[in-house]
Amino acid sequence: MEVSVEKTSELSRKMVVSIAEDVVQNKVNERLKSLAREVKIDGFRPGKVPQKVVQKMYGARVKEEITGDLIQTNYFQALQDNDLRPAGMPQIEPVESDEGFTFSAVFEVYPEFNLDTVETIEINKPIASVEASDVDTMIDKLKEQKKSWQDSTADSQEGDQVTIKFSGTCEGENFTEGTVEDFQVELGAKRMVPGFEDQLTGLAVGAKKIFEVIFPEDYGNEKLAGKPAEFEIEVLKIESSIASEIDAEFIKAYGIESGDVDDFRADVENNMQRELEQGLKTRLKNSVMDALYGAVSVSLPAVMVDQEVESLMKPYYESAKKRNMDVNDIKPASTDFEGQAKRRVALGLILAEIIQQNKIKAEANQIRAVIDGMAQSYEEPEQVINWYYGDKERMAEIEQMVLEDATVAWVLNKVKVTDEALSFSDVMDAAAQS
Repeated sequence: MEVSVEKTSELSRKMVVSIAEDVVQNKVNERLKSLAREVKIDGFRPGKVPQKVVQKMYGARVKEEITGDLIQTNYFQALQDNDLRPAGMPQIEPVESDEGFTFSAVFEVYPEFNLDTVETIEINKPIASVEASDVDTMIDKLKEQKKSWQDSTADSQEGDQVTIKFSGTCEGENFTEGTVEDFQVELGAKRMVPGFEDQLTGLAVGAKKIFEVIFPEDYGNEKLAGKPAEFEIEVLKIESSIASEIDAEFIKAYGIESGDVDDFRADVENNMQRELEQGLKTRLKNSVMDALYGAVSVSLPAVMVDQEVESLMKPYYESAKKRNMDVNDIKPASTDFEGQAKRRVALGLILAEIIQQNKIKAEANQIRAVIDGMAQSYEEPEQVINWYYGDKERMAEIEQMVLEDATVAWVLNKVKVTDEALSFSDVMDAAAQS
Protein backbone atom coordinates (compact mmCIF):
# COMPACT_ATOMS: atom_id res chain seq x y z
CA MET A 1 0.00 0.00 0.00
CA GLU A 2 1.26 3.45 -0.95
CA VAL A 3 -0.26 6.53 0.66
CA SER A 4 0.03 10.24 -0.09
CA VAL A 5 -1.64 12.97 1.93
CA GLU A 6 -2.32 16.48 0.62
CA LYS A 7 -3.32 19.37 2.90
CA THR A 8 -5.98 21.23 0.88
CA SER A 9 -6.90 23.68 3.66
CA GLU A 10 -6.25 24.14 7.37
CA LEU A 11 -8.42 21.14 8.28
CA SER A 12 -9.11 19.47 4.92
CA ARG A 13 -7.06 16.54 3.71
CA LYS A 14 -6.97 14.52 0.50
CA MET A 15 -5.48 11.09 0.97
CA VAL A 16 -4.68 8.88 -2.04
CA VAL A 17 -4.16 5.17 -1.39
CA SER A 18 -2.72 2.81 -4.01
CA ILE A 19 -2.85 -0.98 -3.66
CA ALA A 20 -0.63 -3.22 -5.83
CA GLU A 21 -2.26 -5.22 -8.62
CA ASP A 22 -1.03 -8.54 -7.28
CA VAL A 23 -2.66 -7.87 -3.90
CA VAL A 24 -6.00 -7.16 -5.56
CA GLN A 25 -5.72 -10.12 -7.93
CA ASN A 26 -4.70 -12.54 -5.19
CA LYS A 27 -7.71 -11.63 -3.11
CA VAL A 28 -9.99 -11.90 -6.18
CA ASN A 29 -8.58 -15.34 -6.99
CA GLU A 30 -9.03 -16.52 -3.41
CA ARG A 31 -12.67 -15.40 -3.42
CA LEU A 32 -13.32 -17.04 -6.81
CA LYS A 33 -11.76 -20.33 -5.63
CA SER A 34 -14.02 -20.23 -2.60
CA LEU A 35 -17.03 -19.61 -4.84
CA ALA A 36 -16.06 -22.45 -7.15
CA ARG A 37 -16.46 -24.85 -4.23
CA GLU A 38 -19.87 -23.46 -3.32
CA VAL A 39 -21.78 -22.41 -6.46
CA LYS A 40 -24.11 -24.70 -8.36
CA ILE A 41 -24.05 -24.39 -12.16
CA ASP A 42 -26.00 -26.64 -14.52
CA GLY A 43 -23.77 -29.18 -16.25
CA PHE A 44 -21.12 -29.27 -13.55
CA ARG A 45 -20.86 -31.29 -10.39
CA PRO A 46 -20.66 -29.30 -7.12
CA GLY A 47 -17.07 -28.21 -6.48
CA LYS A 48 -15.99 -29.09 -10.05
CA VAL A 49 -16.88 -25.81 -11.79
CA PRO A 50 -13.88 -24.63 -13.87
CA GLN A 51 -12.19 -21.46 -12.63
CA LYS A 52 -12.70 -19.77 -16.03
CA VAL A 53 -16.47 -20.32 -15.81
CA VAL A 54 -16.61 -18.88 -12.30
CA GLN A 55 -14.45 -15.97 -13.43
CA LYS A 56 -16.77 -15.20 -16.33
CA MET A 57 -19.94 -15.36 -14.26
CA TYR A 58 -18.80 -13.79 -11.00
CA GLY A 59 -15.53 -11.98 -11.75
CA ALA A 60 -16.95 -8.45 -11.98
CA ARG A 61 -19.04 -8.79 -8.84
CA VAL A 62 -16.19 -10.34 -6.86
CA LYS A 63 -13.74 -7.60 -7.88
CA GLU A 64 -16.25 -4.97 -6.79
CA GLU A 65 -16.62 -6.69 -3.42
CA ILE A 66 -12.86 -7.03 -3.01
CA THR A 67 -12.19 -3.37 -3.81
CA GLY A 68 -14.88 -2.40 -1.30
CA ASP A 69 -13.18 -4.51 1.36
CA LEU A 70 -9.79 -3.05 0.45
CA ILE A 71 -11.09 0.48 0.77
CA GLN A 72 -12.48 -0.31 4.21
CA THR A 73 -9.34 -1.92 5.62
CA ASN A 74 -6.71 0.22 3.91
CA TYR A 75 -8.47 3.52 4.62
CA PHE A 76 -8.32 2.97 8.38
CA GLN A 77 -4.80 1.55 8.20
CA ALA A 78 -3.64 4.59 6.23
CA LEU A 79 -5.20 6.92 8.83
CA GLN A 80 -3.39 5.11 11.60
CA ASP A 81 -0.07 5.05 9.76
CA ASN A 82 -0.24 8.79 9.08
CA ASP A 83 -1.60 9.77 12.50
CA LEU A 84 -4.76 11.31 11.05
CA ARG A 85 -7.98 11.84 13.03
CA PRO A 86 -10.90 12.46 10.66
CA ALA A 87 -13.67 14.64 12.07
CA GLY A 88 -16.37 13.04 9.95
CA MET A 89 -17.12 10.54 7.23
CA PRO A 90 -14.85 10.79 4.17
CA GLN A 91 -15.79 11.23 0.53
CA ILE A 92 -14.21 8.21 -1.13
CA GLU A 93 -13.84 7.82 -4.88
CA PRO A 94 -11.86 5.39 -7.08
CA VAL A 95 -8.98 6.92 -9.04
CA GLU A 96 -8.03 5.76 -12.54
CA SER A 97 -4.73 3.91 -12.44
CA ASP A 98 -2.70 1.83 -14.89
CA GLU A 99 -1.75 -0.67 -12.22
CA GLY A 100 -3.52 -2.05 -9.14
CA PHE A 101 -6.31 -0.19 -7.42
CA THR A 102 -6.24 3.43 -6.26
CA PHE A 103 -8.81 5.47 -4.34
CA SER A 104 -8.93 8.95 -2.83
CA ALA A 105 -10.47 9.96 0.49
CA VAL A 106 -11.34 13.59 1.20
CA PHE A 107 -12.08 14.53 4.81
CA GLU A 108 -11.54 17.06 7.56
CA VAL A 109 -9.35 16.39 10.57
CA TYR A 110 -9.75 17.42 14.19
CA PRO A 111 -8.04 20.76 14.85
CA GLU A 112 -4.91 21.15 16.92
CA PHE A 113 -4.92 23.96 19.48
CA ASN A 114 -3.42 24.80 22.85
CA LEU A 115 -4.97 25.70 26.18
CA ASP A 116 -2.42 28.35 27.22
CA THR A 117 -5.02 31.13 27.22
CA VAL A 118 -7.17 29.36 29.82
CA GLU A 119 -5.04 30.86 32.62
CA THR A 120 -5.94 34.40 31.46
CA ILE A 121 -9.63 33.81 32.20
CA GLU A 122 -11.42 35.67 35.02
CA ILE A 123 -14.65 34.21 36.42
CA ASN A 124 -17.35 35.74 38.64
CA LYS A 125 -18.58 33.06 41.04
CA PRO A 126 -22.20 33.70 42.12
CA ILE A 127 -22.90 33.59 45.86
CA ALA A 128 -26.47 33.60 47.25
CA SER A 129 -28.56 32.28 50.13
CA VAL A 130 -32.24 31.64 50.88
CA GLU A 131 -33.53 34.42 53.14
CA ALA A 132 -36.75 34.40 55.20
CA SER A 133 -38.23 36.95 52.78
CA ASP A 134 -37.53 34.56 49.90
CA VAL A 135 -39.46 31.83 51.71
CA ASP A 136 -42.36 34.27 52.26
CA THR A 137 -42.41 35.11 48.56
CA MET A 138 -42.39 31.43 47.61
CA ILE A 139 -45.27 30.65 49.98
CA ASP A 140 -47.23 33.54 48.45
CA LYS A 141 -46.68 31.94 45.02
CA LEU A 142 -47.91 28.60 46.34
CA LYS A 143 -51.00 30.33 47.74
CA GLU A 144 -51.54 31.94 44.34
CA GLN A 145 -51.38 28.54 42.65
CA LYS A 146 -54.00 27.13 45.04
CA LYS A 147 -56.43 30.06 44.81
CA SER A 148 -60.05 29.33 43.97
CA TRP A 149 -62.58 31.24 41.88
CA GLN A 150 -66.11 32.54 42.54
CA ASP A 151 -68.61 34.10 40.15
CA SER A 152 -68.56 37.88 40.04
CA THR A 153 -71.25 40.32 38.89
CA ALA A 154 -68.84 43.26 38.70
CA ASP A 155 -67.14 44.36 35.50
CA SER A 156 -63.92 42.49 34.75
CA GLN A 157 -60.69 43.81 36.28
CA GLU A 158 -57.06 42.73 36.59
CA GLY A 159 -56.81 39.52 38.61
CA ASP A 160 -60.19 38.21 37.43
CA GLN A 161 -60.64 35.10 35.34
CA VAL A 162 -62.79 35.77 32.27
CA THR A 163 -64.37 32.99 30.24
CA ILE A 164 -64.97 34.01 26.63
CA LYS A 165 -65.74 32.67 23.22
CA PHE A 166 -63.80 34.23 20.39
CA SER A 167 -62.70 34.03 16.79
CA GLY A 168 -59.72 35.63 15.07
CA THR A 169 -58.97 36.69 11.50
CA CYS A 170 -55.77 37.88 9.87
CA GLU A 171 -55.63 39.22 6.32
CA GLY A 172 -59.20 38.03 5.84
CA GLU A 173 -58.48 34.45 6.90
CA ASN A 174 -59.93 32.86 10.04
CA PHE A 175 -56.97 31.35 11.95
CA THR A 176 -58.93 29.99 14.94
CA GLU A 177 -60.79 27.40 12.86
CA GLY A 178 -64.13 28.98 13.61
CA THR A 179 -65.11 30.07 17.11
CA VAL A 180 -63.22 28.95 20.21
CA GLU A 181 -65.68 28.18 23.04
CA ASP A 182 -65.26 28.49 26.84
CA PHE A 183 -61.73 29.89 26.73
CA GLN A 184 -60.41 31.10 30.12
CA VAL A 185 -58.16 34.16 30.41
CA GLU A 186 -56.67 35.37 33.70
CA LEU A 187 -56.36 39.14 33.37
CA GLY A 188 -52.87 40.33 34.25
CA ALA A 189 -51.23 36.92 33.81
CA LYS A 190 -49.82 38.05 30.44
CA ARG A 191 -50.24 34.66 28.82
CA MET A 192 -51.99 36.04 25.74
CA VAL A 193 -50.78 38.13 22.81
CA PRO A 194 -49.74 41.60 24.12
CA GLY A 195 -52.80 43.87 24.26
CA PHE A 196 -55.37 41.03 24.23
CA GLU A 197 -55.93 40.93 28.01
CA ASP A 198 -56.21 44.73 28.15
CA GLN A 199 -59.18 44.57 25.77
CA LEU A 200 -61.04 42.27 28.18
CA THR A 201 -60.86 44.69 31.11
CA GLY A 202 -63.96 46.65 32.17
CA LEU A 203 -66.49 44.33 30.49
CA ALA A 204 -69.66 42.77 31.92
CA VAL A 205 -70.99 39.25 31.40
CA GLY A 206 -72.66 39.13 27.98
CA ALA A 207 -70.56 41.94 26.55
CA LYS A 208 -69.42 41.59 22.94
CA LYS A 209 -66.43 43.35 21.45
CA ILE A 210 -64.34 43.52 18.28
CA PHE A 211 -60.75 44.71 18.56
CA GLU A 212 -57.40 44.51 16.84
CA VAL A 213 -53.99 43.45 18.20
CA ILE A 214 -50.63 43.03 16.49
CA PHE A 215 -48.81 39.74 16.88
CA PRO A 216 -45.15 39.98 18.00
CA GLU A 217 -42.47 39.72 15.33
CA ASP A 218 -41.09 36.58 16.98
CA TYR A 219 -44.48 34.86 17.28
CA GLY A 220 -44.24 31.08 16.72
CA ASN A 221 -46.67 31.02 13.78
CA GLU A 222 -44.90 32.69 10.82
CA LYS A 223 -48.23 33.40 9.12
CA LEU A 224 -49.23 35.65 12.04
CA ALA A 225 -45.87 37.03 13.22
CA GLY A 226 -45.77 40.83 13.08
CA LYS A 227 -49.24 41.10 11.56
CA PRO A 228 -52.44 42.77 12.82
CA ALA A 229 -55.35 40.47 13.66
CA GLU A 230 -58.99 41.16 14.43
CA PHE A 231 -60.67 39.35 17.31
CA GLU A 232 -64.40 39.10 18.00
CA ILE A 233 -65.20 38.07 21.58
CA GLU A 234 -68.17 37.55 23.91
CA VAL A 235 -67.84 37.41 27.70
CA LEU A 236 -69.50 34.28 29.10
CA LYS A 237 -68.40 34.40 32.75
CA ILE A 238 -66.38 36.57 35.15
CA GLU A 239 -64.79 35.12 38.28
CA SER A 240 -62.83 36.78 41.06
CA SER A 241 -60.15 34.97 43.00
CA ILE A 242 -60.26 33.80 46.61
CA ALA A 243 -56.86 33.54 48.26
CA SER A 244 -55.93 30.27 49.91
CA GLU A 245 -55.36 30.11 53.66
CA ILE A 246 -52.21 28.52 55.07
CA ASP A 247 -54.05 25.98 57.19
CA ALA A 248 -53.46 22.30 57.96
CA GLU A 249 -55.37 21.18 54.87
CA PHE A 250 -53.30 23.44 52.62
CA ILE A 251 -50.04 22.27 54.20
CA LYS A 252 -50.92 18.56 53.95
CA ALA A 253 -51.62 19.03 50.22
CA TYR A 254 -47.88 19.66 49.88
CA GLY A 255 -46.94 16.40 51.60
CA ILE A 256 -46.41 17.71 55.16
CA GLU A 257 -48.44 15.21 57.17
CA SER A 258 -48.13 17.16 60.43
CA GLY A 259 -49.96 20.14 58.93
CA ASP A 260 -47.63 22.36 60.97
CA VAL A 261 -46.67 25.78 59.58
CA ASP A 262 -43.07 25.60 60.82
CA ASP A 263 -42.61 22.16 59.22
CA PHE A 264 -44.07 23.56 56.02
CA ARG A 265 -41.72 26.55 55.98
CA ALA A 266 -38.74 24.29 56.67
CA ASP A 267 -39.70 21.99 53.78
CA VAL A 268 -40.19 24.94 51.42
CA GLU A 269 -36.82 26.38 52.46
CA ASN A 270 -35.07 23.02 51.92
CA ASN A 271 -36.54 22.73 48.43
CA MET A 272 -35.52 26.29 47.65
CA GLN A 273 -32.00 25.61 48.92
CA ARG A 274 -31.68 22.61 46.58
CA GLU A 275 -32.95 24.69 43.66
CA LEU A 276 -30.59 27.53 44.55
CA GLU A 277 -27.56 25.21 44.71
CA GLN A 278 -28.42 23.85 41.28
CA GLY A 279 -29.02 27.36 39.95
CA LEU A 280 -25.66 28.59 41.30
CA LYS A 281 -23.90 25.55 39.86
CA THR A 282 -25.51 26.05 36.45
CA ARG A 283 -24.75 29.78 36.41
CA LEU A 284 -21.10 29.16 37.35
CA LYS A 285 -20.78 26.42 34.74
CA ASN A 286 -22.26 28.69 32.06
CA SER A 287 -19.79 31.43 33.04
CA VAL A 288 -16.91 28.99 32.67
CA MET A 289 -18.19 27.82 29.29
CA ASP A 290 -18.63 31.39 28.07
CA ALA A 291 -15.09 32.19 29.19
CA LEU A 292 -13.59 29.11 27.54
CA TYR A 293 -15.41 29.85 24.29
CA GLY A 294 -14.10 33.39 24.31
CA ALA A 295 -10.54 32.61 25.37
CA VAL A 296 -9.58 29.47 23.43
CA SER A 297 -9.28 29.84 19.67
CA VAL A 298 -10.11 26.68 17.76
CA SER A 299 -10.80 26.06 14.07
CA LEU A 300 -14.04 24.15 13.54
CA PRO A 301 -14.50 21.30 11.05
CA ALA A 302 -17.45 22.27 8.83
CA VAL A 303 -18.73 18.70 8.91
CA MET A 304 -19.09 18.83 12.69
CA VAL A 305 -20.90 22.17 12.58
CA ASP A 306 -23.28 20.83 9.90
CA GLN A 307 -23.99 17.75 12.02
CA GLU A 308 -24.74 19.92 15.04
CA VAL A 309 -27.08 22.13 13.00
CA GLU A 310 -28.97 19.00 11.93
CA SER A 311 -29.17 17.90 15.55
CA LEU A 312 -30.62 21.28 16.59
CA MET A 313 -33.17 21.13 13.78
CA LYS A 314 -34.25 17.56 14.58
CA PRO A 315 -37.10 18.59 16.95
CA TYR A 316 -38.64 20.64 14.14
CA TYR A 317 -38.62 17.65 11.80
CA GLU A 318 -40.22 15.48 14.49
CA SER A 319 -42.84 18.12 15.26
CA ALA A 320 -43.73 18.49 11.57
CA LYS A 321 -44.11 14.73 11.24
CA LYS A 322 -46.44 14.53 14.24
CA ARG A 323 -48.55 17.42 12.97
CA ASN A 324 -48.56 16.24 9.33
CA MET A 325 -47.03 19.54 8.26
CA ASP A 326 -44.32 20.56 5.84
CA VAL A 327 -41.24 21.10 7.98
CA ASN A 328 -40.39 24.26 6.00
CA ASP A 329 -43.54 25.86 7.46
CA ILE A 330 -42.32 25.60 11.04
CA LYS A 331 -38.53 25.32 11.08
CA PRO A 332 -36.17 28.32 11.09
CA ALA A 333 -33.47 28.56 8.46
CA SER A 334 -30.37 26.49 9.17
CA THR A 335 -28.36 29.71 9.42
CA ASP A 336 -30.35 30.58 12.56
CA PHE A 337 -28.64 27.68 14.32
CA GLU A 338 -25.09 28.21 13.09
CA GLY A 339 -23.95 30.35 16.01
CA GLN A 340 -25.30 27.88 18.56
CA ALA A 341 -23.88 24.94 16.62
CA LYS A 342 -20.41 26.52 16.41
CA ARG A 343 -20.43 27.20 20.14
CA ARG A 344 -21.40 23.61 20.93
CA VAL A 345 -18.78 22.14 18.63
CA ALA A 346 -16.04 24.45 19.91
CA LEU A 347 -16.82 23.74 23.56
CA GLY A 348 -17.02 20.02 22.86
CA LEU A 349 -13.51 20.12 21.36
CA ILE A 350 -12.13 22.30 24.15
CA LEU A 351 -13.59 20.15 26.93
CA ALA A 352 -12.38 16.96 25.25
CA GLU A 353 -8.85 18.41 25.04
CA ILE A 354 -8.88 19.41 28.72
CA ILE A 355 -10.15 15.98 29.73
CA GLN A 356 -7.56 14.19 27.60
CA GLN A 357 -4.56 16.31 28.59
CA ASN A 358 -5.35 16.14 32.29
CA LYS A 359 -6.60 12.53 32.32
CA ILE A 360 -9.88 13.59 33.95
CA LYS A 361 -12.15 10.65 34.70
CA ALA A 362 -15.68 10.13 35.99
CA GLU A 363 -15.22 7.99 39.09
CA ALA A 364 -17.94 5.54 40.17
CA ASN A 365 -18.46 7.31 43.52
CA GLN A 366 -18.89 10.67 41.76
CA ILE A 367 -21.49 9.20 39.40
CA ARG A 368 -23.34 7.65 42.35
CA ALA A 369 -23.32 10.96 44.25
CA VAL A 370 -24.93 12.78 41.30
CA ILE A 371 -27.62 10.12 40.90
CA ASP A 372 -28.32 10.10 44.66
CA GLY A 373 -28.68 13.86 44.61
CA MET A 374 -31.12 13.77 41.70
CA ALA A 375 -33.13 10.97 43.31
CA GLN A 376 -33.66 12.82 46.60
CA SER A 377 -36.35 15.07 45.11
CA TYR A 378 -38.57 12.03 44.37
CA GLU A 379 -40.85 10.15 46.76
CA GLU A 380 -39.09 6.82 46.13
CA PRO A 381 -35.40 7.61 45.54
CA GLU A 382 -34.36 3.97 45.26
CA GLN A 383 -36.57 3.45 42.21
CA VAL A 384 -34.96 6.47 40.52
CA ILE A 385 -31.48 5.15 41.31
CA ASN A 386 -32.33 1.75 39.84
CA TRP A 387 -33.85 3.47 36.79
CA TYR A 388 -30.53 5.17 36.03
CA TYR A 389 -28.35 2.14 36.68
CA GLY A 390 -30.65 0.00 34.54
CA ASP A 391 -29.89 1.83 31.29
CA LYS A 392 -26.46 2.34 29.68
CA GLU A 393 -27.50 5.47 27.78
CA ARG A 394 -28.80 7.17 30.92
CA MET A 395 -25.61 6.23 32.75
CA ALA A 396 -23.54 7.64 29.88
CA GLU A 397 -25.39 10.95 30.24
CA ILE A 398 -24.59 11.08 33.96
CA GLU A 399 -20.96 10.17 33.27
CA GLN A 400 -20.72 13.04 30.78
CA MET A 401 -22.26 15.38 33.35
CA VAL A 402 -19.66 14.31 35.94
CA LEU A 403 -16.85 14.80 33.42
CA GLU A 404 -18.08 18.31 32.61
CA ASP A 405 -18.32 19.17 36.32
CA ALA A 406 -14.77 17.88 36.87
CA THR A 407 -13.58 19.95 33.91
CA VAL A 408 -15.24 23.06 35.31
CA ALA A 409 -13.49 22.41 38.63
CA TRP A 410 -10.15 22.09 36.79
CA VAL A 411 -10.71 25.43 35.05
CA LEU A 412 -11.68 27.15 38.30
CA ASN A 413 -8.41 25.99 39.84
CA LYS A 414 -6.48 27.61 36.98
CA VAL A 415 -8.18 31.01 36.73
CA LYS A 416 -8.91 34.09 38.80
CA VAL A 417 -12.24 33.70 40.60
CA THR A 418 -14.14 36.62 42.18
CA ASP A 419 -17.24 36.14 44.34
CA GLU A 420 -20.38 37.89 43.10
CA ALA A 421 -23.17 38.42 45.66
CA LEU A 422 -26.65 37.82 44.25
CA SER A 423 -30.16 37.40 45.62
CA PHE A 424 -32.17 34.20 45.41
CA SER A 425 -34.44 35.77 42.78
CA ASP A 426 -31.47 36.97 40.71
CA VAL A 427 -30.23 33.40 40.39
CA MET A 428 -33.58 31.68 39.88
CA ASP A 429 -35.03 34.24 37.46
CA ALA A 430 -31.94 33.95 35.27
CA ALA A 431 -32.19 30.13 35.42
CA ALA A 432 -35.84 30.26 34.34
CA GLN A 433 -34.97 32.40 31.30
CA SER A 434 -32.09 30.22 30.09
